[in-house]
Amino acid sequence: MQQYHRPSNKKVVAGTGGRTRKFRDKKVAHVGGAFSSTKVSDKNVSAVRRARGGNPRIRLKKASKVNVVTAKGTESLPILKVLESHNPEYVRMNIVTKGAVVETKSGKVKITNRVGQDGVVNGVLVK
Repeated sequence: MQQYHRPSNKKVVAGTGGRTRKFRDKKVAHVGGAFSSTKVSDKNVSAVRRARGGNPRIRLKKASKVNVVTAKGTESLPILKVLESHNPEYVRMNIVTKGAVVETKSGKVKITNRVGQDGVVNGVLVK
């Protein structure tokens, strides 16, 4: 389901008791996309969507690896499972979102990017 993101049009009410009228009609440019529930899998699966201006947007549907920043540098580690998330249902269904903590061979990794919009999974080690 797509979500409409209305632009802010808060005004100070004059206190006259007059009826507030609609600022403008809804615009297609303010409609967001559907939630891309990126799940943990054994291989990466992505989909390309058309963005504004005809530019491509890569949506990650299934993720297998996470790019982790360590003291040695950046390494790509396989994702084993989701340990923590803001939604308990996402932990049960292994859905990766920003701020989620996933388990890898090197330990726990916190996701730092918006996975469904960036097309990759980036994170940092949690100590």
